[in-house]
Amino acid sequence: QVRVVESGGGLVQAEGSLRLSCTASGRTFISYTMGWFRQAPGKEREFVSAISSDDKVNYADNVKGRFIISRDNYKNAVYLQMNSLKPEDTAVYYCGATLNAPPWGREVGEYDYWGQGTQVTVSS
Repeated sequence: QVRVVESGGGLVQAEGSLRLSCTASGRTFISYTMGWFRQAPGKEREFVSAISSDDKVNYADNVKGRFIISRDNYKNAVYLQMNSLKPEDTAVYYCGATLNAPPWGREVGEYDYWGQGTQVTVSS
């Protein structure tokens, strides 16, 4: 069983920045595709960003140019640097992990392991 843990959420003003962290257990972290998703109240979980085992990245259109995903395989960690935050970025952010190497990693169903989420609140 892979344990996924997110951290780094909080309250920030609009145009501010936050850095989310996610760690995943296991010796095969280097082979994981890691993804960030978010879920606002009353809405479905939506894709934010993903990074493959060979460092290919992709972003949802509404965060492109503001968010940056990265990974540190030595620390079994993936990060989401969020800049120029907007109130509409307010959500619980979840980190997902999979060994299945999905083509783009943009779908919730492509991930096998999830963390408990971390709350991000952006005030206007």
